[in-house]
Amino acid sequence: MKATQKSRSKGAAPSGENIAAGERVAKVIARAGLCSRREAEKLIEQGRVEVDGKTLETPATIVTSDNSIRVDGEVLPAAEPPRMWRYHKPSGQITTRHDPEGRPTVFDDLPPDLPRVLTIGRLDLTTEGLLLFTNDGELKRRLELPSTGWVRRYRVRVFGPVTQARLDGLAEGLTVEGLRYGPIIAKLERQLKSNSWLSIAIKEGKNREIRKICEHLGLSVSRLIRLSYGPFQLGALKKGEIEEVSAKVLREQLGIGDTPAKQAKKGFADAKPRKGKSRRNKSRESEPRESEPRESWPTGKKSAGLKPGDGRKRTASVEPSQKSQIGKKHAHRGRKKQGQEPHNTRGSKHSPNRRSHSRKSF
Repeated sequence: MKATQKSRSKGAAPSGENIAAGERVAKVIARAGLCSRREAEKLIEQGRVEVDGKTLETPATIVTSDNSIRVDGEVLPAAEPPRMWRYHKPSGQITTRHDPEGRPTVFDDLPPDLPRVLTIGRLDLTTEGLLLFTNDGELKRRLELPSTGWVRRYRVRVFGPVTQARLDGLAEGLTVEGLRYGPIIAKLERQLKSNSWLSIAIKEGKNREIRKICEHLGLSVSRLIRLSYGPFQLGALKKGEIEEVSAKVLREQLGIGDTPAKQAKKGFADAKPRKGKSRRNKSRESEPRESEPRESWPTGKKSAGLKPGDGRKRTASVEPSQKSQIGKKHAHRGRKKQGQEPHNTRGSKHSPNRRSHSRKSF
């Protein structure tokens, strides 16, 4: 396992600073990185959580920084600032901490200096690509909710006949075995004799969603790679490699480090455009990918659940012939200002280089 640890910025505020105002105990346990909020509620139901020496019976209990919280007799550790890591999961690892069948898990080879971390979402045993980790159970819960509207992008290798026209039909969503799936943007990237490569973008991330939809279309998935999860990209990470997301990116994308009032107003922050010339950072998490699908999410009543602006804007382009005419026009104006006679670009008997000027663009 290769590990690339980035230095943590001091700008990220501790996630547990709001406990002074009072929060649910399950939320406080999740923020401490011990487990997710749902798992914390189960611990409380099992009678494994104590507050000020009394065993809790309900997860609705409100606690503050003055309360003493113990889980299984151990004092709850203080919450650290939220952190996140990008991990390139290889095929053959299961996304769980302990597997009854003894299969390799994504936690087995993590660097020993990492704190206790949780996975954001899951990937199947044979699915590869981007998997996010965090030390904050509340942040994990937030990013897993469908209400974020984040797009998950995949590259898929399939066996079976497929056409772009058939894939376009997925843009309105479909129902498979009584389960409704929302709009799906699928593009046919490359078609070979024995298989095809697709790029697929989804927003819901239901259990085995892509595999079930491909099976519904009569396609067999032989390889599935997740390229991105919202604004976080797989980038150039090698298989088995893990890299921490910088505090600056967390502030820009998630609003982490802002005051609670500012976070509530802003919600999930979008990356701010840079002023002036932008310098590309090779290790930047938001690095675009060559194989990223250029989807355009459908609009209208059938796709009302999608937020506007999720599709990509295409920049206007100028044809070469137009560029040539524009160049001539500006050159002609420049000679008039200097008091010179404009060249006859079509060539004339007074022009010594009439052939070279006949098709010249400025």
